[in-house]
Amino acid sequence: MSRRLALITGASAGIGYALANEFGANGWDLALVARREDRLKEHASELEERYGIDVLVIPADLNDPEAPVRILEAIDVAERQVDALVNNAGFGLPGLFVQTDWADQAKFIQLMLTSYCELVHRVLPGMQERGYGRILNVASVAGIMPGTKGHTLYAAVKSALIKFSESLHLETEGTGVHVTALCPGLTYSEFHDVNGTRDKVSQMPAYWWLSAEKVAADGYAALQANRPVTVPGLWWKFLTGLYKLLPRDLALSLTARSSARLRNTDTPDPASPDA
Repeated sequence: MSRRLALITGASAGIGYALANEFGANGWDLALVARREDRLKEHASELEERYGIDVLVIPADLNDPEAPVRILEAIDVAERQVDALVNNAGFGLPGLFVQTDWADQAKFIQLMLTSYCELVHRVLPGMQERGYGRILNVASVAGIMPGTKGHTLYAAVKSALIKFSESLHLETEGTGVHVTALCPGLTYSEFHDVNGTRDKVSQMPAYWWLSAEKVAADGYAALQANRPVTVPGLWWKFLTGLYKLLPRDLALSLTARSSARLRNTDTPDPASPDA
C-alpha cells in the first residue's frame, strides 16, 4: 500500500471529523476511532467515495485503559502501520472540582491525557525507525491562558499536552517525525451539546468562534511545517499573546473578573473552548 495511514481519535464529529477530511483530501488513508460505530461507518463511506482512499473503522472508548492496545492491534490485523497519529478524542467536565465525582475526573484524565501519551509512546518508535511520522495533539487555548473556576482539570490537561508536544518536538528533531500541539479556541462542534453548554456558548461574540474546518486546516499545515504549537484564528492569537505579556498575577486577576462577569450573565468561560 503506497498511501500513508493517519490514525485519528474522536473522529465521529467536530474537529476530529474535519481533520479526517483534511488528511483524506491530502491523500492519506485513515483509521477512524470513536465510540459511535454507526457514525464512523457513515463517515468512512463518505470519505472513501470523496477522496478515493481506504478507511478503517475502529470503534473504541478511550476511557477504557485497554483501548490503545486494542486500537493498534486492529491496525496490525489490517496489516497497516501508523504514519500519523491525531490525538483528538475528548470531552468537557463542567462544575467546580469538589462538586464532581472523582470517578468522572479519573475517566477525564484517562481519556484526555493518559490515552494520548500511551498512543504516542506505542507508535513513536516505529515512526523513528522508519524515519517518518506525524503526531498532532489537539490541545486548547485553555492550556495557554490562566486557569478559571470550573472545568478545573481541563486547562491543566491541555497545558500538559502542550508541554508534552513541545518536549517531543525537541526529542524527535532530525528523525523525520513532526510533533505539533493544536490549540483552538471556541469551535463550532457537538462538544458543547455533549457537556450541556450549547445555550450558553451561543451567546458568545461571533468573532470568538472558529469553524472545525479552519481549525483542521491550520493544524494540518502546522504539522507538516513541523511547528511545535499552533493557535488558529487572529483573535485567539492576539488574546493568547496578550496574556503571555502580562504579569501572571495580573493575568489571573483579569481572568477571574472576566469569569465572574460571564457567569453573572450565564455564559461560559472564554478559556474553556472546544477540543
